[in-house]
Amino acid sequence: MKYVALLRGINVGGKNIIKMEHLKACFEQGGFEQVTTYIQSGNVLFASDETNQEKLTSLLEEILSQTFHYPARIVLRSSVQMQQVITEAPDDWHSRTDLRCNIAFLKEPVTASEALPHIEPKEGIDMITTGDGVLYFSTVLSGVTQSALGKLVSKKIYQHMTIRNYQTTKKLFALMQQETSPSDVAL
Repeated sequence: MKYVALLRGINVGGKNIIKMEHLKACFEQGGFEQVTTYIQSGNVLFASDETNQEKLTSLLEEILSQTFHYPARIVLRSSVQMQQVITEAPDDWHSRTDLRCNIAFLKEPVTASEALPHIEPKEGIDMITTGDGVLYFSTVLSGVTQSALGKLVSKKIYQHMTIRNYQTTKKLFALMQQETSPSDVAL
């Protein structure tokens, strides 16, 4: 099964600097196949026979923590889950060019309904909707500097999520579809 590991807190602000070739090698040495990284923010695509995502997440966090000497936290999503995230994105994300669109991937067991009350969107600037294990967060470009997203990093709930922009999310899913087996796509 194909997965993407979304790593939290690497290569940000000069902390937890990890080169992508080292990250790829770490996954390969861990026995994972078809390992690919995408951009420097910590996106690792790979294949595994393991279907228990909780077990796989724990294993990866342990391997990453030991290899790179930092408290690794990841959000893991399967190809089917990524397809759902994209399919359920707000309709206006496809047509509006005046929005910055981000997806907050939530680390289980936190749910979207639990995370939502901790975020205070700025009226007329931010729009937030919930999905399965995600928050869809869009900001009007003219109001980016007033957005609540910037304040999110100071909230405790932020430790239980990792954010990717919509274009990156679509690209990750497209990469997951390369050489995909039928079990990786929801019918």
